[in-house]
Amino acid sequence: MKNLETQLQLYFGIAQQEELQNISSFFNHTTLKKGDYLVEYGKKCTTMCFIQSGLLRVFANSENKEVTQWIATPDYFITDLAAFLFETPSRWSIQALVDTDIYIIDKKKYNQINKILPEWNEFERYFLTQCFTMMENRIFSHLSMSAEERYTAFYENNKALFNEVPLQYIASMLGMTPETFSRIRRKYHQ
Repeated sequence: MKNLETQLQLYFGIAQQEELQNISSFFNHTTLKKGDYLVEYGKKCTTMCFIQSGLLRVFANSENKEVTQWIATPDYFITDLAAFLFETPSRWSIQALVDTDIYIIDKKKYNQINKILPEWNEFERYFLTQCFTMMENRIFSHLSMSAEERYTAFYENNKALFNEVPLQYIASMLGMTPETFSRIRRKYHQ
């Protein structure tokens, strides 16, 4: 629970311990087994979670391939944000790659937070700004960096993932074919 409170402080900008404890009390601990879904494509997304340990993959199926959007690691909050906030069918599936301990909050409890915390809208805006900035940075890297530069930057910041998840998921997330990914990987690790 301490990690959850620390990350609520970082992601939402909440400083007071009492507020952190109040908000964290809305989350429930659970475990997803490897292969379990947090969210399934086309279904309502009624939960947001914080990853205590484990890995979750955010992906979609297109006509001829599966596309990995993100691999979420410990200390991240994860949901299909648009589906969660706007109550639309999910565009993404979120699946556990390994047994994963999470703290989960449902939409109803999430909406109750601003009843006990009047400044919640300000905290939520800070969180959404952080999400938008992360997305903007990913888009910028895809538009401005070569495949090799994207590989290098991702590898330098996520070395452990290369031993924990199938490499085709990382290739997809970086916008590469498995062949391009393998060629760069061989060159990088010579």
